[in-house]
Amino acid sequence: MLENLGEKIRELRIQKGIGLNEFAKILEISPGYLSQLETGKTENINFTLLQRLQEELALLPLNLEKNDDATARLNRAIQQVKILQKVDEETAEFLIHNLETSIEWFLDKKIR
Repeated sequence: MLENLGEKIRELRIQKGIGLNEFAKILEISPGYLSQLETGKTENINFTLLQRLQEELALLPLNLEKNDDATARLNRAIQQVKILQKVDEETAEFLIHNLETSIEWFLDKKIR
């Protein structure tokens, strides 16, 4: 399991354009440990680190509902908007507002 988890961590980290050393610093772990985790060479991971990985990468589907593709995509989008809020709160608010407005419009259209 950790081998696949590590591969996913590396893939998502690279997609975000974050280097190994920088990401290790964000996670408050050593670059060596992160490298071992990404390559599946360690079997040790604590819950606090899993929480940090989830916050940074939206790595795991952490709800108990059925995890279909739409749910996974929405969970990932939520995590990305949270990250965007830290960088550009106005843009994040714009996206959230437009999503809410669009959903209301489509629901209203379908209900009538």
